[in-house]
Amino acid sequence: MPAIRLVAPIAAAIAFAACGSSSVADDSSADASVDASATDAGTSGDASTPPDSGPSLIERLMALTAQCSVASNGRYATDQGATPTIDICRLNGAFFWKADMDIDCDGKTTPQCNRSTDPSYSNQTSVSDSQGNPLDAANLPFIVLPLPGSRFDFRAQGIKAGAAAIVLYDGQLAYGVFGDVGPSSIIGEASYAMAKAMGIDPSPTTGGVDSGVTYLVFTGAGAVPSRVEDPQEAAALGQSLAEQLLGNN
Repeated sequence: MPAIRLVAPIAAAIAFAACGSSSVADDSSADASVDASATDAGTSGDASTPPDSGPSLIERLMALTAQCSVASNGRYATDQGATPTIDICRLNGAFFWKADMDIDCDGKTTPQCNRSTDPSYSNQTSVSDSQGNPLDAANLPFIVLPLPGSRFDFRAQGIKAGAAAIVLYDGQLAYGVFGDVGPSSIIGEASYAMAKAMGIDPSPTTGGVDSGVTYLVFTGAGAVPSRVEDPQEAAALGQSLAEQLLGNN
């Protein structure tokens, strides 16, 4: 399904600098992003929860997000022209929503993400790295939030640019960050690298899935890794915050 993208001038207009945008994309950390994003109890052999030690982190997060305490003031559509059916839900320390996954290929120009591979390509992302460069959608797992609007304003709800995030799909978990914004009425999008980490077709023109994806983003200044572009740091912080979340809800 084609991704729905936000062009750079609109993204710049919401002044992410005031939200505490952070961090730098370097090629060495980017290359490892997909492997690091998938490290979790229940997804990796080293970190797996033994069968007799209770539910895995994935199972506990799925149970936690089974019911929605609605935080948004109206519903979102998954695609332009579709019926709005998606609520943003509140937890103590995070927000989550369940939607489809369109593919965001914006940011750093790479063989996977460029004007030839993606007709909607923009060379900017709403969140910058620590040197002010756009993020690398092909190698950095990240999720997309709607622009602030009457339905929901992530800034007012304590979600910082670059905040740690988790995606759940088909019994899998991947870590990432909040890296870009999209139209204010549409929800359900993640980077090429996030889709690839989940085993979803990452093509910006034909990839994605129609449903079954749970997105979770953490709140507060402590939810932002010091280097947004470092997938290992995002994974470590995300796992720590997930455990805290489960203890607080």
